[in-house]
This record gives sequence, structure tokens and C-alpha cells, in this order.
Amino acid sequence: MALALLAFFAGAVSAGDTLSWRDDLSPEDRARVAKVLAPPQDFAKAQAYEVMSGGAATSTAAPGPNAFSESSANLSFEGEQDFKLGNGLFKKVWVSSPSSTQASDGLGPLFNARSCQRCHLKDGRGHPPGGAGDQATSMFLRLSVPPRTEEEKRLLASKALLRIPEPAYGGQLQDFAVPGLSAEGRMVITYEEIQVPLAGGETASLRKPSYSIADLAYGPLDPETMLSPRVAPQMIGLGLIEAIHPGDILSLSDPEDSDGDGISGRPSRVLDPLSQEIVLGRFGWKASTPSVRVQSAEAFVGDIGISNPLVSKHWGDCTQHQAECLAMITGVQERLGETEAPDPVLDLVTFYSKNLAVPARRGAEDPQVLAGKAAFHRAGCPACHQPNFVTSREAEQPEHRFQLIWPYSDFLLHDMGEGLADGRPVGEAGGKEWRTAPLWGIGLTETVNGHTYFLHDGRARSLLEAILWHGGEARAARDEVAAMDPDERADLIRFLESL
Repeated sequence: MALALLAFFAGAVSAGDTLSWRDDLSPEDRARVAKVLAPPQDFAKAQAYEVMSGGAATSTAAPGPNAFSESSANLSFEGEQDFKLGNGLFKKVWVSSPSSTQASDGLGPLFNARSCQRCHLKDGRGHPPGGAGDQATSMFLRLSVPPRTEEEKRLLASKALLRIPEPAYGGQLQDFAVPGLSAEGRMVITYEEIQVPLAGGETASLRKPSYSIADLAYGPLDPETMLSPRVAPQMIGLGLIEAIHPGDILSLSDPEDSDGDGISGRPSRVLDPLSQEIVLGRFGWKASTPSVRVQSAEAFVGDIGISNPLVSKHWGDCTQHQAECLAMITGVQERLGETEAPDPVLDLVTFYSKNLAVPARRGAEDPQVLAGKAAFHRAGCPACHQPNFVTSREAEQPEHRFQLIWPYSDFLLHDMGEGLADGRPVGEAGGKEWRTAPLWGIGLTETVNGHTYFLHDGRARSLLEAILWHGGEARAARDEVAAMDPDERADLIRFLESL
């Protein structure tokens, strides 16, 4: 498979090579898969199996505040046990060292949250701070500077590094600290309202954010520091995303826009710290992470300051310029292991994260939903928001194998225009590029998290605002939506709410 993937990275495959990359399938299976993935021709009814967004793993529980916290429906009894253990560790509140709890100490010393759950509220979507007293626990600022030395350029080119951390403050702003230590600073957001005219005499108002940092505790920022905000994304379906055959994603790439449709999605290639191979990145706002395990390990260290077998930085994101931080006691307990979260903590949290079920669709046969689905296709949204995949027969976990899933993403990088640009490169992703965000579950955001803030920084207060921020490659689709009559736009939003 490795040689085939190297060929894919050179460009998209031709139409005549349909599914030839699926080395996990027989010719008969390839024909079946090609048929089931064909775009819909009839919008008068739902497609077969469309309701089961996560295949056999789909949760059919009644939608409610815990809709993103259900386990994959096809887990074994042993799998359910590991899921529940992982859930407990995901919610675990870490404390500073030393403490009487021992197995729970090691927090920070600088951190953004005290548990995974406090960022990923109810396993759902984070939000910007909403006013006085509302701390930005589920949102933070990434920090980096341009490469300046030949060694830094070499590390970036080899993908040993994705970005160069800010010298004094590291890779992200830590707005909390353990007792006896100062937090790094405080994120400040201001908004400017922008009026956008829509067809039918309607007007939308978009809020354009600006970011800065107040109360810096460890000296000034490097003058070339690049800031990029991030809200915590929802957690559902991650194991199924990991189970998508890489060739299926790579086959959708068209970096030179060879077909002339204005869409030039391209893959993010990253170094997998486990295999030390260059692989497809598919997680994170800029597709900079190759797997759920790596994502979990890096979040433990970067967000909570907890070392683990994959990333053994006991002082988290502390830098050499923060001597007080590096002098703090760590939470390593030799009798438990060599890190603050020794085995099997990372294994169980990874298993939990990979098996949070995607909720079943609601109202897929509703006439307004079907009309909105037709509008979604007419506007060209599926060019990036690829509706469906059939996962690999060789996926690591049996429950994820050969499942028809509906994530509505191609997991590629796209130029989204100046309006959404953060100006901060990450690996192969440029300052205007973002990974296509999956849409499954998006209609339950308010039910689960009590808000409707979308995009990487939560600037959009509704699904319509999120659409209207699309630019660059998505500009034509955005303009189609703006030109729709009000009823057609309402249908489109109703379709998205059904996902």
C-alpha cells in the first residue's frame, strides 16, 4: 500500500481508475461500493442507508444533551467495558503535584483545561468566551513564528516539526497555571459586525474577530508571532474517519484543479511519530494529525500538561524561558510508570475517542429536508463536503470495517479565502487553508452544547453565517446560497440541521 500512496500524493487518479486503489476489496466489492457511493439522482426520497450516518456503529438513541456521548452501537461487551473506562479517564480532573491523590496529579504546570471533557464539553463543540466571567476553556490560541535558521527550515521540510513554537510561550497560550505560578496570559477577542445582503431582501450580519493577548507574564511576544484561535471540535465518528481508506481521500484531491471546477483540495502529509513514516493527516482543523492516538497524546501534553508514553514532556508546553515552570514538581509516580499518564491511560482514552457514536439522521424523508438536500447539491457543496465513504475492510478495529458512513467531508485542505485566513502555516497547510470540517451531527450542536457557534474560532453564530464566511475555493458555492430565495435557503439550513 505504501507505494500506491506515494503515487497518489503526486496527484488525483483518473476517472478510469475507479476504486483501483482499494486493495482491501475484491472486484465484486469495488463494483458494489462504487454503486452505493454514486451521487443521488432522485431528491424525492432519501438514499438507502442514509439515516445510519455511522453505519452499524450509528447511535439510534433519542437525541438529547448526551447525543454525542453514546458508544458505537456495534461494540462487543468487552468493547463497552473499555469505552466506559476510557470515559472515566476522559472526564478525570487532574490536579497539581504533589497531591494525596497521586494517580491524578501532574496537571500543568501551565495548562488550558484540567480534563479532556472540559474542552470537549459533552464530547461536543467548544465556543468562544461569551462575556465577563466566561473563561475560554474550550478555546485557545496557537502560537508560532516563521523559521529563521537553516536547521528550523530543515526540520519543517522533513516534517519533523509542523511549526516553530514562539520562543518564550511555546506552541499555544496557556491561560491557567498551578498554584504558585502565573498563567501565560489572557486571550482577548473583539468583533466587528459586517452586513451581507442576501437575495429576497434579507440581510445577514457577520462578526469579524480580532485577537490579541493581555497580561503576558513571561515577557513580550516575539514580534513575528502568528496567532491562530481554535475551538474544540466535536468528537463523534473519529474511529470511522480513521478507518477510511487513504486512497479514497487522496482520489478526491486535485491540487492543480485539473478538472477546472475551481476546487483544488490537496492532502496534508504529516510524519506519524509511531511509524516514522509520512502519512495522510486527517484530524485537526488543518489536518495536521495522522491518528486519534496521536491527537489524544498531544492534547494530554499541550492542553492539560500531562505526559504520556507517546509524548513524554512532563512539564507540558513550558519553555526554556520559563524557569519557574520547569522547576515545578512533576506528577510521575515511579511505581505506576514513567509518565504522568502511564499505560493503559492513553490506550483507553484513545479507544473511547474512537468509539463515540455518530447519531442517526432525523427527518431524512421530510420534504423540506429533501428539498434542502437538493439545494446543497445544486450549490456545489459536495465538491468539498463529500457525503459518504465505505471504510476499509482492513481497519484496525473490527467494528469500523466495511461501513457505509456519511461524514460530509473530503478531509482535504482547501483555500478558504482571506476572510477565514489565520495567516499561520501548519505543516503543509497554508495560512488560508483549512481541512473540510465533517458535517455529521452538526444539527445537534445546540441540543448538546447549548449554542450554535461554528467554524474554527466560533465566529459564526448560525449555520447560515458559517456558509457566508466561505471564500476562496468555496466562494462560488457561498454565492449560490446568498442568491437563493429565502425559502430555498431555509430548506438548505433544515437539511444541515438533519445531519
